[in-house]
Amino acid sequence: MANGFTPQLAATVRARRADLRLSQQDLADMAGVSERFVRFVEQGKESLRLDTLLALLDTLGLELQLGTRTSAAARALVTQPPSDVPPSDVPPSAAPLEGNEPGEGENRP
Repeated sequence: MANGFTPQLAATVRARRADLRLSQQDLADMAGVSERFVRFVEQGKESLRLDTLLALLDTLGLELQLGTRTSAAARALVTQPPSDVPPSDVPPSAAPLEGNEPGEGENRP
């Protein structure tokens, strides 16, 4: 959980808990986790159990979302098949979709 994610997660959880006027123990009891776990999240501990974190976030009415990185390295992974696999063997889910570029395939007058 690098690149600023952990501090952002910690601050968001702390702020939401404060907005709801819950103590760490209250939140822990409601989420079915330990008060120690809540403390770890709010301190930005980088190694957490995902299922427990999701239970805590759900209790706070928060959700964890994933997005696609926009870095050149990430884009290269999507556009080029692995060097040891011929292009015809790349599963459709790993290959870029043809004809789905922005603006293509839209109904035009």
